[in-house]
Amino acid sequence: MTVVCERVVSSLSPDDMEALCEAVTAGILDGGGFGWLQPPGNQALERYFEGLLLVQERSLYVLREDGIICGAGQLVRPPSSYEAHAATVNLTGFFVAPYARGRGLGRALIQAMIQGAKAMGSKVINCDVRETHAAAIGLFRSLGFEHWGPQTYFERNGGPPVRGLFGAKLIAGEHEAARWQSSIAAPDAGGAPVSSETTKGHQGLMLYPAIDLKDGACVRLRRGEMEDATHYSDDPAAQAKLFEEAGCRHLHVVDLNGAFAGKSTNVPAIESIVKATGLPVQLGGGIRDMAAIERWLEAGVSRIILGSVAVKDPELVRQAARAFPGQIVAGIDARQGRVATEGWAEVSELEANDLALRMEDAGVAAIIFTEITRDGMLAGLDLEQTADMARRLSIPVIASGGVGTLDHLRDLRTIARDVPGISGAIVGRALYDGRISLKDALDVLGSC
Repeated sequence: MTVVCERVVSSLSPDDMEALCEAVTAGILDGGGFGWLQPPGNQALERYFEGLLLVQERSLYVLREDGIICGAGQLVRPPSSYEAHAATVNLTGFFVAPYARGRGLGRALIQAMIQGAKAMGSKVINCDVRETHAAAIGLFRSLGFEHWGPQTYFERNGGPPVRGLFGAKLIAGEHEAARWQSSIAAPDAGGAPVSSETTKGHQGLMLYPAIDLKDGACVRLRRGEMEDATHYSDDPAAQAKLFEEAGCRHLHVVDLNGAFAGKSTNVPAIESIVKATGLPVQLGGGIRDMAAIERWLEAGVSRIILGSVAVKDPELVRQAARAFPGQIVAGIDARQGRVATEGWAEVSELEANDLALRMEDAGVAAIIFTEITRDGMLAGLDLEQTADMARRLSIPVIASGGVGTLDHLRDLRTIARDVPGISGAIVGRALYDGRISLKDALDVLGSC
């Protein structure tokens, strides 16, 4: 028997992909794997694994016995904006097919992944496992993982919740660990801890210029009211091109009619924006099923923003995040902390932070947080709510709603130095009105 554990760095061959999908399907049928309760089919699995190779923060490892893939696992690094967490890595999606168990293969795979974590500079490797998987728990413990807390997995088929266990293992040497721990908690002259952001310098924030579409034109709303719209341009593609020529590298596009209608409405305008520039486009507004998500990703959109559906159909978000890793973003819009849906026409009793945690668990790549009462009012971002949300999450939070001056962006940059989970800002009306120049905004944020 020949056992090989390796990191996947290029597309798998058809035979390898078939073997991997077969192993995953067997693992799901045996009681769990990747969050699926039932096998989704080879087409969905292939799309999932192909997507993993496009996500910089994820490394896929496969286990081969006599050349045939029979298990896999992933190492997930924190986003680049999370410098304070850069020394940690999460082991997830770990499994060995039922027909290959009992031969020490799982131990070989975990050991290979630990070496991979060390090679990327990680000091701590985290994992979580369902309490019903006794063999896996015993394996992790035998390899030095220490249990440090519970997690609840909520079954979605009517069954009772199944608890999970968090584990962690220090993989740095004793002296290296001591240096690392002192570097992330070194006191300043006043005795306060200095984060790694202070010593290394905070990475720049992303600027997302907004293109909001109503009846095929670029507009901006006040507080999300469709009747209170200011018209700016009849040529969304030309507007997108202007943003690109000014130095922007991302676009934030919202189909306002679609948000109210529950389906994409400004299709020609969106398609013209995608074709007009080579910039990554994140699109939201009325996208509420897998067919629409697939349609827009195939059309060239880089990331899909799911808003109302995050509240009303969280399982769709989970499925989409699995099928298109790194390409699904949750848009959380709130009025005074309460989540709003249906183009902001309805306000639920759900707290924004609670939804953000659920979306993180579902696997979205980022959160876009908007305080509706500030949107389009040019009075400044809700920094308190944004920072509070970012502190609770391990995925990036993009701030939105209310930027009116350069000082508002400077304030965000200052907060982001202490809360590295804040990764960028969406700016709309202030750019169109000329209150902020794109050059100045890019200079202040330090990135685009």
